[in-house]
Amino acid sequence: MDAFTDLDKSQKVLFVVGGTVVAIVTVVGLRKLCFRDTKAKKDYPRDTVIHHQIGRGPYAPSMTPFAVKVETYLRMAKIPYQNVHGMEASSKGKFTWIEYNGQSVADSSLCIKFLNKKLGVDLNRNLSATDRGVAQAMHAMVEDHLYWFVGLFRWQFDNDKSLVMNAFKLSKFTFLMFQRVLKKQAWNQGLGRHTEEEVAEMFKKDLQSLSDFIGTKRFLMGDEPCETDCVVFGQLSQVYWHFIGTGHHNILKDKYPNLAAYCERMKETFWPDWDQCITHGGTREATK
Repeated sequence: MDAFTDLDKSQKVLFVVGGTVVAIVTVVGLRKLCFRDTKAKKDYPRDTVIHHQIGRGPYAPSMTPFAVKVETYLRMAKIPYQNVHGMEASSKGKFTWIEYNGQSVADSSLCIKFLNKKLGVDLNRNLSATDRGVAQAMHAMVEDHLYWFVGLFRWQFDNDKSLVMNAFKLSKFTFLMFQRVLKKQAWNQGLGRHTEEEVAEMFKKDLQSLSDFIGTKRFLMGDEPCETDCVVFGQLSQVYWHFIGTGHHNILKDKYPNLAAYCERMKETFWPDWDQCITHGGTREATK
């Protein structure tokens, strides 16, 4: 889902929906529109994960949940890493992606799978077989379902688009071009065929399911965090911090306060440098 797909020699489709950019732009236009165009380095330090992502977000570390997911995982697993902010895609055309000792891996879930195997990491080691199954089901719900709702509210429905337009420095024309691509993707996926009212109902049902399941637990599966917490936090970070203008900006605080508390807990536990990793609404450069 978190893919950058080549259309032809001069055009690309960039989609990081749910927290997201969706676009058809020329290569030159892409460089001008989005952050810094970073060339791949050949002298990265060994045994350090190089995390390629699109740049820092205004109120959370990224406007894409997949970058938040991977970076939270790296912090949770205490894996040395270095961020590279820019628009360089992987060999598969994927965002977010990593390099490790010269090996590139695309797709956020495959990045984590690769590092788990390569470095012997198992953040689910304390989970029973049943709990692992439940965690995987939660993973699927938030990345294959909730993800699309976030994208539809942010890009498609009739509301204030200033957060997205300002964060990515988009003209109205470019935004409309992005919007058209997302509409087609969401329609093909299926969830884009529903009305805004129907999507809102399904969106709230997903949030209610998460809220009911987490309850008063500190993390998704109990007192200790697991790998799926990175996935859930990545998606919820967009709803909690980057949902301005959608008509549901305060939905977690107002309707699902335990999910708001969960977001704050994940932030405090794994992002003590949060303020250095955001642009504070575009008023300053992130320093990390």
